[in-house]
Amino acid sequence: MYYLADTANIKEIEKLLRYFPLQGVTTNPTILAAENRKLSRILPELANLMDGKMLHVQMISEKAERMVDEAKKYREITADKCDFYAKIPITEEGFRAIPMLKKAGFKITATAIFTHQQALVAARAGANFVAPYVNRLDNISSHGIEVVSHIVKSFNDFKLPTKVLAASFKTVDQVHRVSLTGCYSATISYELLERLRSHPMTDTSVEAFLKDGKNLYDIPF
Repeated sequence: MYYLADTANIKEIEKLLRYFPLQGVTTNPTILAAENRKLSRILPELANLMDGKMLHVQMISEKAERMVDEAKKYREITADKCDFYAKIPITEEGFRAIPMLKKAGFKITATAIFTHQQALVAARAGANFVAPYVNRLDNISSHGIEVVSHIVKSFNDFKLPTKVLAASFKTVDQVHRVSLTGCYSATISYELLERLRSHPMTDTSVEAFLKDGKNLYDIPF
């Protein structure tokens, strides 16, 4: 499974890129609001950090034609510094926008997906990724992991090229269970990425190694 960082915090991304095998970054208006920074300032910074990795940027326009205009501008700003994806909410206008963007040469992530059928329709419309919201589904007793599993199975059964980018996680266990569905990728907050790569027993083991080997590792380097 590919891991993406669901954040627009530059310091968090810089830290993750030093050690974590990230495939890219995803953003949306809520993530930007948490940083309280204008997109015009943060988008070039994000692109500069990507070094060819994926950057999924959400459109905020409500009409399909304006979504296309918006995506063209963002792609112009990011230039060739990242692998740019236009994130499109799957409203009626969003579904109109997907084939228009595909015709214009864009890669597309269909977002705000809550059902299996929404994902299938988005895939048929031409989306490269679909982003089902796991925790938000769990919060309304709709079993987010099960929805992801059904989407993955249908994409495989129908031999669709669209990939699943699972989103909206609150626990490491949710990420773990999504990975068992065969989900292609997941976008995860900085806090959860830090938690899933670490374990207190790992820290304890390393401390013991350092203590036991202190006077034994005598080869200079």
